[in-house]
Amino acid sequence: MSINVERHTAISPLELMKTLTLSNDEELDQNIRNWVLWDRNEATLAQVLTAVHDQDWDALRIRLCHRLPFGTTGIRGGMRAGFDSVNDVVIIQAAQGICAYLVDIYPSLQKRSQSGVVIGYDGRYNSKRFSQLMAAVFLNNDFRVYLFRRMVPTPFIPYTVVALNCLAGLVITASHNPKEDNGLKVFWTNGAQVTSPHDKRIHEYILNNLEPKPSSWELSALDDHPLLEDPYRRVYPLFFGSLKKLLPPVYLENNECSQLRFVYTPLHGVAFPFMREAFYQARLKPLIAVPEQKDPDPEFPTLVRPNPEDGKEALRLAIVKAEAEHCTIVLANDPDGDRLAVAELDPRGRWKIFTGNELAALLGWWALESYKVRTPKPAVSNCIMIATMISSKILAAMARVEGFIFVEGMVGFPWMANRALELQNSGRTVLFVFEDCFGYMFGMTLPDKDGIAAATQLATMACYLRSNRNITLIEKLREIYDAYGYHEMISVTYSGDEADTISALYTRLRNFDGEGNYPKCILDDEFAVVHVRDLTTGLDTSFSDKKARLPVNPESNVITFTFTHGYVVSLRSAPNDFRIKLNAEIAGLPEEKEWDELHDKLNRMTNAVIEEFLSPEQNGLSQAPYANYS
Repeated sequence: MSINVERHTAISPLELMKTLTLSNDEELDQNIRNWVLWDRNEATLAQVLTAVHDQDWDALRIRLCHRLPFGTTGIRGGMRAGFDSVNDVVIIQAAQGICAYLVDIYPSLQKRSQSGVVIGYDGRYNSKRFSQLMAAVFLNNDFRVYLFRRMVPTPFIPYTVVALNCLAGLVITASHNPKEDNGLKVFWTNGAQVTSPHDKRIHEYILNNLEPKPSSWELSALDDHPLLEDPYRRVYPLFFGSLKKLLPPVYLENNECSQLRFVYTPLHGVAFPFMREAFYQARLKPLIAVPEQKDPDPEFPTLVRPNPEDGKEALRLAIVKAEAEHCTIVLANDPDGDRLAVAELDPRGRWKIFTGNELAALLGWWALESYKVRTPKPAVSNCIMIATMISSKILAAMARVEGFIFVEGMVGFPWMANRALELQNSGRTVLFVFEDCFGYMFGMTLPDKDGIAAATQLATMACYLRSNRNITLIEKLREIYDAYGYHEMISVTYSGDEADTISALYTRLRNFDGEGNYPKCILDDEFAVVHVRDLTTGLDTSFSDKKARLPVNPESNVITFTFTHGYVVSLRSAPNDFRIKLNAEIAGLPEEKEWDELHDKLNRMTNAVIEEFLSPEQNGLSQAPYANYS
C-alpha cells in the first residue's frame, strides 16, 4: 500500500481504494472495499487499513466476513473495527435497520414524530457517541427522539417507553461484560425487549440497510433539532414515584425507624445516584458507597470483570467496606443497574453471598407479603409469579401452598416480560419475575429486570425482618425452605472441540436405548426419569398429548429430564455451540428436613447425569468451574 495509514483521512475513500493491494478473495475484498468506503471513524478505519497493509487476510476475514447477529438481547461484542464487532459502522447499520423496520410498522409520519423513540447509554467507552449516532439516524427519518444526555441505568429505558408511549427504546450497554465490550438492547412498544418475530425482522432490515447514509454520521443534527428532547427531568420523578407506590406506607414508616444500614457498590457503573434517590424515597438510611467503585469508570479498575455473578471477587471491596463500617448487608448492582447481588454477615462472622435463586426465594416471598399489605382485598389466586425453566422452582413450591399461579418461562427476560404483559392484559396480577443470574422484576412498573427496584425492596424487607422479628435474611431464607421445601441448584458448563461433538451428544440422548428413546434412569435404575421435555423436537411427556407447551426451536438444543426425588436437570446449547450448559436442582418436600442429605443427593445425581448422559472423558469435554457464590 502506498499511503501512510496515519494520514489516510486526508484522502477521499474512493482515492484511497485505488492505493490498496487486496487479497484476490472476492468476498473479502468486497468487504474491505465496503469498510473503507463506509467508515468515517479514523481509529477503526486505520485498524482495517493497517491489516490490509500487513496482508493479514485471516484477521480481516474474521472481522469483515462475519456479522454480529441481532437477536432478542440485541447485539453485544468487543469494540474494534469489523462487522463482527461493535463500532460506529455497526451501530449505524443497526440504527438504520431498526429505523426502517419501525417506518414500515408505523407508516404514519405524525405518529413517528409524536411518539418517537427513547435512547440511553451507560458509562462504557463510546457509549455516548454510539447513542448520538443512533439519535442522528432517527432524527433524519423524522422520528421524535428522547435522548438522555447523561448516563442512566438500563431500567430507565423500558420505563420511558411505557411512560411516554414511545414506539421503541434503545440503550447502549454491555451490562456486566468486560471493559472491551459494548452493545445495544432494543425494547419494543410495550416496553419489553423485542422477541420473535421482531428480532428476526430487525435483523433482515439491518442487512437491507448496511450502507451508512452520509447523514447518519452528522452529529450536527443533534444541535437544536425540534424533534430532539432530553426526557430526564420528565422521567426521573415518574420513575421514583412508581417505585415508591410498591412500598406500602407501613413499610416506609418502618424503614424510617430502622437503624439498619447498607453498604452499596455499582461496580463502577451508573446506578449510584439513582440508588441514592431510591433509598431517599423509601426512607431508608443513606447508602454507604464503596468509594473506589461508586463512580462510572469504563476501565473497571478494581475488577477482573464487573459481573455480580462472580460472587466473592465482585463483592470483595464492598465486604471490606462493610466490615469497616460495621454493616451486615452488602448490595451490588451491575454496571447498567438492572441486576442485584446481595451478601449478609452471618452470626458466626462469615459472609454469605446469596445465589440468584436464593434472592428470588426471598423476594418472591416478600412480593406476596407486600401485595397482601398494600391491597385492600387481595386475590392471591389471581396472582402470577414467573421464572425461567433453568431457575429454581422454589416459587412453584410456594405457589402450591399459598395459592398463586406459577408460570415457567423460556430463558431470558425478553420472553418472560412479554409473557407477563400478556398475563396482565388478561386480568392477572403479576407480582414477581426472575431469572437465576440476578435479574428481578418486582411488579409491572416496567417490563424488564430492575436492580434498583429490587435493591430497594430487598432493603425494605431486611429492615422489616430485623425490626419486627429480629431475624436476618439468612434466617428468613431458612424459614422459606422449612415451609416450602429445601431447594438447591448446580450450574456447570462443558465445552467440546467442535459443534458436531455437542450435536452428536443430543442425538445420542434422543436415541439412548433405541430410536426415539430417551434415558430412563441413572445409577442402575436407582433414580428413574419421570418426564422428558425436548424443546428442539416439541416433545413433553408430562402432557397426555406429549406436546410441549413452551416455544419450540429446532435450531437449538434444550432437553429437560424430571426424575424421582424432586430432581430436575436441563441440558441446553445454542445453534452451532461448542458448549453444553447443565442446570440441575433438587426440590425437597416441606417434610424433608435433612437438608444435608438433599445436598448430597443433588451432587450424586448430577455427577451421574454428567457421566452417563454426557460421558465427558469419552467425548473430549472439558468442564468450566462451578459458580462460587458462598
